[in-house]
Parts: sequence; structure tokens; C-alpha cells
Amino acid sequence: MMLICCPHCQRKNRLDASRLSAAPVCGACKQPLFNGQPTAVDANGFARHAGADLPLVVDFWAAWCGPCRQFAPTFSQSCSQHEPRARFLKVDTEAAPDLAARFGIRSIPTLLIVHQGKEVARVNGALPAGEFDRWLRSQLPTAG
Repeated sequence: MMLICCPHCQRKNRLDASRLSAAPVCGACKQPLFNGQPTAVDANGFARHAGADLPLVVDFWAAWCGPCRQFAPTFSQSCSQHEPRARFLKVDTEAAPDLAARFGIRSIPTLLIVHQGKEVARVNGALPAGEFDRWLRSQLPTAG
């Protein structure tokens, strides 16, 4: 059994790993547990997702950052391709400066893979889609 945090209501759900690809829904809000889109979170939302069993792919960004806005479609497309292997989160560094400081974010966009609350991998900058996909494929197996 795995703990999966709902991207809509942030409730944790127990789910057999064999059911991850069977379009599971949240037991509380009845929304899909995987919707193919990144989930915007603050520090509290991040903590709830970090306490679940899926590796997290986290995009630290800001609205004023041109490269962040340019990278957003690549991040969204990767989410639709890699769920349910990982949960994709977006953290606005302006809205969650303490979370950015906790991970030592010095430039944006910064992309992390976090598993069980610990950073597993990091890359800085707005990567081209193919490079980001290769990075994810090389790192996700080590995270989960």
C-alpha cells in the first residue's frame, strides 16, 4: 500500500501500487488523484505531499521570471507523461520563501526531485523538453 496525497484537497489516500494507473480517485473529494497537471503548493501543501510515498518533481519558480514562464509548458507536458511515477509540484518562491530557503534555492527555475522529504536530484535552469525528459528518466528510478 502507498500513501498518495490528493492534488485537489491534500488528503492522503491509501492505494495499492498496482492501482496507480487505473485512474484512482480521492476517497474524500472524489477527484482524480492524477490529472496530468502540476499542482501549485505552498509550504503546507508541500509538506503533505512530501509525507506521501511518491517522488516529487518540484519546479521552484516566480511569476516575474521569463525563463520560468518559458519552461512552464515543458514542465506540464512532462507531468502528463510521467504521472503516476511521480507527483509534479510548482512552488512560487515569492509566496513560499521559507521553502525556497530550506532547499537553498538561489536561482530560478530550479528543479528538484524530492523523495521522503529529502532532495535526491537538482538541476538549474529552463531545460529544453528533451533534456528535461532525459534528466527525469535518469533520476526517477533512483528516487523511488
